[in-house]
Amino acid sequence: MRSVTVLRVEGSALSADIADTVVAVVAEEGIVAWDFETEPEYAVKLAWARQFVDEEILPLEVLELPENELWRAMAPLQQEVRRQGLWAAHLPPELGGMGFGQVRLGLLHEILGRCYLAPVVFGNNAPDSGNAELLAVGIEQSGREDQRQKWLEPLLAGDRRSAFSMTEPGAGADPTLIVTSAVRDGDEWVINGHKWFTSNGSVADFLIVMCVTNPDVHRYAGCSMIVVPAATPGVEIVRDVPTMEHPFPHFGRLGGHSEVIYRDVRVPVENLVGNEGDGFRLAQMRLGPGRIHHCMRWLGQSQRAFAMLCERAVSRHVHGSVLADKQFVQGWVADSMAEMAAARLMTLQAAWKMDREGAPAARVEIAMIKYYGAQVLYNVIDRAIQAHGSLGFSTDMPLEHMYRAARAARIYDGPDEVHKVTVARHVLKRYQPVEVPSEHVPTRRRAAARKFADLLAEVSAND
Repeated sequence: MRSVTVLRVEGSALSADIADTVVAVVAEEGIVAWDFETEPEYAVKLAWARQFVDEEILPLEVLELPENELWRAMAPLQQEVRRQGLWAAHLPPELGGMGFGQVRLGLLHEILGRCYLAPVVFGNNAPDSGNAELLAVGIEQSGREDQRQKWLEPLLAGDRRSAFSMTEPGAGADPTLIVTSAVRDGDEWVINGHKWFTSNGSVADFLIVMCVTNPDVHRYAGCSMIVVPAATPGVEIVRDVPTMEHPFPHFGRLGGHSEVIYRDVRVPVENLVGNEGDGFRLAQMRLGPGRIHHCMRWLGQSQRAFAMLCERAVSRHVHGSVLADKQFVQGWVADSMAEMAAARLMTLQAAWKMDREGAPAARVEIAMIKYYGAQVLYNVIDRAIQAHGSLGFSTDMPLEHMYRAARAARIYDGPDEVHKVTVARHVLKRYQPVEVPSEHVPTRRRAAARKFADLLAEVSAND
């Protein structure tokens, strides 16, 4: 008798139209079904988070506060999140989190994606959330409990900020090309290298640096991660690199991407995260869940743009009727709705598989949602801008900034093309080459004739 496993997920405004849909697939152990609901108590938490983001966090978006004043404004909001039991929900309870798992986290990130400040208020913003997980895993594996009090606990409390320093000018999509080195000298690591796009580097108290510690083995086994305090002599935060998202030069702002030089930087050997040579393995542990969260945040952003599109469609009167009456616009609405629903289902299915079997088992699903979700985000925002015309192109609407920020989604966490290659390679491994196509009709007809020879003889005799 087959077993039936049911997964319940939250029915948000987007999923209300598909709340009665049940998707079933045959898995190795039986039939697995998804029921689009969640536990009542968690649904209440999600409803609170949605209202909190819209009423308390979104208004901060337009105030253009100085960095220190912005953090002061967010502090009481962070305390309220703590009171609600939603602070740092990506971490297990023993580390001060809620241990929600990827499905619940995904549903929460869908809401947080509506505003770039919301993850900071909820204590699970990148790169701090991923760095906290790295430190936690590293402490467990290495037994360096001093790192808990020195780095992890202040980071979890929101008292410290961190950066993840991995990408180099010559090593982006292919991290095996990393050349930043860390050489053991007695009780210290001596680090030399050039990094850029180190997120939050100019506001970080410490950086986790990916570097080569053993050049004599394969890079997958020769890289390590090391904690480097930002104030260490030899650490030079050169600049925050202007981007499409923030095209004007700035420095020391949340969300910046820093260029960093490490010149004979000396840190204790105890600053090693995990064990020597674990760099790539730790990076994959960090990036898998991070991609799920990115994709769900993109959905939240897409839903916000979609609401603007629909509002504009029923409000704007041109050429004798409102935009909502134009077939082009109706097509935008229908395509956007379908794409968002598909991306949401793909993302939650990947999250479910991660919860059930772990990140390595969900590698193909994670790769698919990364490039598919990024394209959906871009598509929906683009349609919303088009519906608003010159207003959408102006800074009087948030769409133009959303559009610029969305373009990065197809690059960070690996370019789309790399993820597509990953999917294709894994899928194609399931197939074997043949001389004659499996679906070749004449060949199939001959095989069927042999299989049903008795039936065909009976039919022939009755003719």
